[in-house]
Amino acid sequence: MLVGINPGVISATTGHHFAGPTNRFWGLLYEGGIIPEPITHEDDVRLPEWGIGMTNLVARPTPGIDTLKPQEYLEGWKILEKKIDRYRPAIVAFVGVTMYRALWKVLGNAGAPAIKPGFQRAIVHGARIFVLPNPSGRNAHFSYDQMLASFTELARAAGGDHRLRSGREVLALCAGREANGGRLRMRAN
Repeated sequence: MLVGINPGVISATTGHHFAGPTNRFWGLLYEGGIIPEPITHEDDVRLPEWGIGMTNLVARPTPGIDTLKPQEYLEGWKILEKKIDRYRPAIVAFVGVTMYRALWKVLGNAGAPAIKPGFQRAIVHGARIFVLPNPSGRNAHFSYDQMLASFTELARAAGGDHRLRSGREVLALCAGREANGGRLRMRAN
């Protein structure tokens, strides 16, 4: 399950995830091996073909994340947690270090840990948490190569590089998981 922070204006207008012209998300999904063929935002409805679900933490579209309020993160988390509980993905990948850090704080954790891309020390309803760099053209914190390394790591962790797979094999991001007593576990690194 891939989780974006919220729709940008272009995504809201087009009705497709990561639709901004400078967003590198779709190229990274393919180059990293998460999906077996190149697609664009217009093909986002095809992700379930490869066992991938996608959603946003906050539904309200904005030009940037600056105007999102802590309450929106908290309300979004409540909805997201229900989705994780319902669909039982093996991995929940947050697309954005800043988003994961902000979510960590609004969930009442003392001081955000040093969050780096990759697996986090958190489990939600049996799903492992992975953080990807935000591929927006506005993100100057990570080079393209660093982003690609994170997307490739996610592909390998989720069952291998799609570019090396054949036919009907799919990336098992949404494989069923046994409930962890229905509770959320998040802990600092």
